[in-house]
Amino acid sequence: MGDILAHESELLGLVREYLDFAEFEDTLKTFLKECQMKGKPLPKTSGGSLRDSRSSIIQKDLIAAFDSGDQKVFFDLWEEHIPSSIRDGDALAQRLEFYLHIHFAIYHLKHSVQRPDKEELGERISYFKTYLESKGAALSQTTEFLPFYALPFVPNPVVHPSFKELFQDSWTPELKLKLEKFLALIFKASNTPRLLTLYKENGQNHKETLQQLHQQLVEAERRAMTHLKRHNKIQVDYHTLIGVTAELVDSLEATVSGKMITPEYLQSVCVRLFSNQMRQSLAHSVDFTRPGTASTMLRASLAPMKLKDVPLLPSLDYEKLKKDLIWGSDRLKAFLLQALRWRLTTSHPGEQRETVLQAYISNDLLDCHSHSQRNVLQLLHARSDVVRQYMARLINAIASLAEGRLYLAQSTKVLRLLEERLKEEDKDVIARENVLGALQKFSLRRPLQTAMIQDGLIFWLIDTLKEPDCLSDYTLEYSVALLMNLCLRSAGKNMCATVAGLVLKVLSDLLGHENHEIQPYVNGALYSILSIPSVREEARAMGMEDILRCFLKEGDAEMTRQIEFIVRQLNSEEELPDGVDSDDDEDEDDEEDHDVMEADLDKDELIQPQLGELSGEKLLTTEYLGIMTNTGKPRRKGPASAQWGGHQPLRRPVTPGGHRNGCPV
Repeated sequence: MGDILAHESELLGLVREYLDFAEFEDTLKTFLKECQMKGKPLPKTSGGSLRDSRSSIIQKDLIAAFDSGDQKVFFDLWEEHIPSSIRDGDALAQRLEFYLHIHFAIYHLKHSVQRPDKEELGERISYFKTYLESKGAALSQTTEFLPFYALPFVPNPVVHPSFKELFQDSWTPELKLKLEKFLALIFKASNTPRLLTLYKENGQNHKETLQQLHQQLVEAERRAMTHLKRHNKIQVDYHTLIGVTAELVDSLEATVSGKMITPEYLQSVCVRLFSNQMRQSLAHSVDFTRPGTASTMLRASLAPMKLKDVPLLPSLDYEKLKKDLIWGSDRLKAFLLQALRWRLTTSHPGEQRETVLQAYISNDLLDCHSHSQRNVLQLLHARSDVVRQYMARLINAIASLAEGRLYLAQSTKVLRLLEERLKEEDKDVIARENVLGALQKFSLRRPLQTAMIQDGLIFWLIDTLKEPDCLSDYTLEYSVALLMNLCLRSAGKNMCATVAGLVLKVLSDLLGHENHEIQPYVNGALYSILSIPSVREEARAMGMEDILRCFLKEGDAEMTRQIEFIVRQLNSEEELPDGVDSDDDEDEDDEEDHDVMEADLDKDELIQPQLGELSGEKLLTTEYLGIMTNTGKPRRKGPASAQWGGHQPLRRPVTPGGHRNGCPV
C-alpha cells in the first residue's frame, strides 16, 4: 500500500493526461472532481492541453523568427526545444539546420529594398562562417554542401552562378515548408501520452517477444540435445582410449620381459579403437599379422569422411498451394509466401536448391504463364502490406538465380508489374527494396534492359537518387547498380543525354557519398555516358574534371585508376567504340551465371507464428505434401565471361551481390 501512495500522484497524472489526449472531456471533469472530493494528490502541471498549447506557441515563435530573419531568437529556440540527439544524430535535421544557417546569412541580401547594412551583413556572414568551422564542418565531405563553404568569401553572392538557386523566389518558401513539416513531426512525437508509450513499450510487444523467446527456447533445447549426444560420445571414446593406452603400456612392459604380443591381442585392441560400423568387418577381413597393417588402419580412420549427399526436399502439391495463395486468408498467404521463400534461401546450393527452383518453374508457381485475372502474380497489388512485401521478397529470391530470371523473363508481364509496384510503393521500405532488387537482377538480361529503358525507368532512378541520404543502403546500392546497367546500352546513354546536366550532377554528388559500395557503379555509369559527345560537352561546362580530380586524392588505388579512366574518357574527342555493347543482338543468354542469395532477403520478418501455428517447411510438408516428382536438371552454363580488371570502370551488367562475392563481371 505504501508503494501505491508513494506514486499515487504520478499515476493519477498519467490517467488525467491520457483522458485529456483522447478528449474524454466529461470523464475528465468527473475524474478531477472525484480526486478533489477524496483529497487525492494531482501533479501541479496541467497536462496534455498545456503541452499542446506550449508546443504550438514554440512552433509559431520559430516560424515568426524565420520569417523576420531574427537569427538569435530562432537558434536560441532551436537549441532549447529540439533535442540534441536529433540535432546531432539525424541526417535530415543536420541538412535542414545547414540550409537554415544559409537562410539567415543571406536574409538581408534577399529582403532589403535598398543596399543592406554592411555591418549587420558582415555579422551574419561571420556567424555563418563560425558555424561552418564548428558544427557545420561535419558536412564538409558531402558534395551537396561543398559550394556553400565558399559563400562567406564571395563578395557578391547574388550574382555568383553557384548560388543562383538560393536567390530564386521559390527557395525560401520551400525551406519554410520543410521547417514546418519537421517541427510538426518533432512536436507531435513529444506529445504522445506517457500511458500510451508505456503500453506500447511493455504491453503490445510482450506477446511477440514471448513467441520469439519460445522459438529461441525450442531451438536452444534442440542444440543442447545435439551437443549432449556429442559430449557423451566423446566421453565414451575418451574412456576407451585411456583403457587401450593402459593396456598398451602393460604390453610394452611385458615385451621388456621377453613376452610376445599375439596378433589376436593386437586385433582386439585395434577393433576397440574403430567405430561401431567398422568393427564387425575389421574383425574378419583384416590381417593384423602383416607389419604396418594396424597403424595404417588407425591413421586411415582419422581421415576426413566424405560428406553425405544432401537429401532432396519433399515434393509439394502446387495446385493446392496456388489455390490457397489466391483464395486463402491474408495471414495464410503471408505464411505460404514466407515458407516458399525460405525453402529457396535456406536450401543447400547445388542440386537441392536447383531442384526446388525447377519445381517452382515447372509448376509455374507465380502464374507467369496464366491468363486468368486472379493469379498469384496479382499478390504484388494485394491490399495487405505484409502479403505485398512477402510476394516482392519471393520474386527477388527467385530472380537471384539465373534459371529463375529466365523463368520470370518469359514475357514482360512480371517486369511491368514490378515497375508499377516500384512507383506506387511509398510506405513499405522493405517491399520497395525487394522490388528494386528484382528489377536490378532483371537488368542482367538484355531484352529486359531494353524494356526498362523504353519504359523510362532511367528517369525514375535519377529522380530517386537526387536525395541519396533519404534512401536505405540496399535501395541506394541497387538503384545505382541498376542505373549503371541501363547506361551500358546505347539507348540508355542516349536517354541520359536528354537530361545530361541532371544526370551528371546526380552522379557527381554520389561520388562523394559515404557509402563506398556504390563507387564502382557510379564510375561505370559515368564512364559509359561520357562516350556521348554532347554529354562530354555538358560535363566540361560544369567543371567535371575538377570534381573528379578532387576524388583522385581521397580514393584508394583501385578507385583512383578508375577515375583516371573516366578523366581520359571526358577529354577524348570522339565517341569511343564499346565492344561489349551492341543493341543489335538481343541475346537471351547475354548474362553471367550470377547465383547469389543475399542475406537481406530474409531480414526483418513481419510475421511470427502463434503457439501451435504452422510455418516454414513444417507448414509446407504438413498441409501441402505432394507426390514425389523431384527431378534434377542439368545446370545451364553461362557464356565465357569477360573478366573485369579492377582498375577499369565496370563495362558489363552486374548485381551488387554478385560483384561483392567476386562473380565474373
